[in-house]
Amino acid sequence: MTPSILWFRRDLRLGDHPALLAAAEAGPVLPLFVLDDALLGPSGDARTAFLVRSLRALDADLRRHGPGLVLRRGRPEEVVPAMVRAAGAGAVHVSADFGPYGARRDAAVEDALGDLDGPVPLVRTGSPYAVAPGRITTGSGGPYKVFTPFHKAWTKHGWREPADSDPAAVDWVGAPPGHPSEDLPDEPDLGDVELPEAGEAAALARWEDFRGTAYDDVRDRPDLDATSRLSTYLRWGAIHPRTVLAGLDARNPHDATFRKELAWREFYAHVLHHWPESAREYFRPELKELPYVTGRAQRTRIDAWAEGRTGFPIVDAGMRQLLAEGWMHNRVRMIVASFLVKDLQVEWQHGAEHFMAHLVDGDLASNQHNWQWVAGCGTDAAPYFRIFNPITQGEKFDPSGDYIRRWVPELAELAGKDVHQPWRAGPPEGYPAPMVDHGEARKDALAAYQLLRRHG
Repeated sequence: MTPSILWFRRDLRLGDHPALLAAAEAGPVLPLFVLDDALLGPSGDARTAFLVRSLRALDADLRRHGPGLVLRRGRPEEVVPAMVRAAGAGAVHVSADFGPYGARRDAAVEDALGDLDGPVPLVRTGSPYAVAPGRITTGSGGPYKVFTPFHKAWTKHGWREPADSDPAAVDWVGAPPGHPSEDLPDEPDLGDVELPEAGEAAALARWEDFRGTAYDDVRDRPDLDATSRLSTYLRWGAIHPRTVLAGLDARNPHDATFRKELAWREFYAHVLHHWPESAREYFRPELKELPYVTGRAQRTRIDAWAEGRTGFPIVDAGMRQLLAEGWMHNRVRMIVASFLVKDLQVEWQHGAEHFMAHLVDGDLASNQHNWQWVAGCGTDAAPYFRIFNPITQGEKFDPSGDYIRRWVPELAELAGKDVHQPWRAGPPEGYPAPMVDHGEARKDALAAYQLLRRHG
């Protein structure tokens, strides 16, 4: 029988995999992953290392049922057609990609497959989302710009049950002669950075450990480390959101809150799909004229923020966690983002770029639009007045200071709430004084916004 190619991308798993199911129904399946330098180049060391580990885990899972993963490096529009010709494949199956680069790449591959002697289809089945971007529209047929009505429509629309893609029932085939699988690249040296275990089994285990927790009560507490930690696995497709949704009971308030967080992920994918320019440009362009620092002042502020030496403990703890784990608690992400944009007056794209370079769960849609939400130029209706106070945020969500003490050891000896304002008694040795006065920085940010409104 004529084989099909299953081209893995953001779906590094074998369970609940609609594209695998479609490929297997057509006959033998050749599992392929293309190492694409256009995506590897911007990735930081942590994300690259996690990808390598994820591919190694996928290969091990495939070898339980067949020859293993076929790995090739190069431009997808060249590699995929070459593999089709070598294998005599009749189709290439993929999970649809709705990101700006992914859509362009797939269009280029589709064109190249159409130029073969006897055109070969690129078959899109499923996506990384429970409800694919573009499927939900407003009453007038347009895209949603606001989360709340999107969430209502998303919930009403619903989603399918997990796909029954049994890898043991698939006729797997290996690399064709003359096109052997390449070796995985070496992992970057991460030093002391600790990443989560990669692979589908680890994702499912993490989901089982998290299920049933009191998520709504503790999700904003970085000191308790009680969030799902599923974002990394969802980003790489080691688990599908539909698998998670199938295990949630919306009548349970904790499950309902967690389901809403999944809806935010899908909303931002929806927004980026309809406004791909918002990956780099302001969703609300009228705020583009706000004043921001440039030149040497900008570089100095970004460096201090990125290295966790701003003199604001909750900010520094978050930035150091990012460097040490390739991950940061979501509440702290909002705090550090607000601090960079509103207190240090650095334009949001710089922070978004830093996050994408270091976050193992770095997802373009969620990352860029969460930054725009904090910066006040995103989909929120009246967001610019939201300026996080890094002191009161720390006192509220890290009340005992345990999170700060873990990541900022210079403050480990400070008792109680003193850890949130260490400068009261003079900053401890080795810890910097605050870079700015938050109260004054807040006034400046609001004054700049009001001036822009008057002259806009």
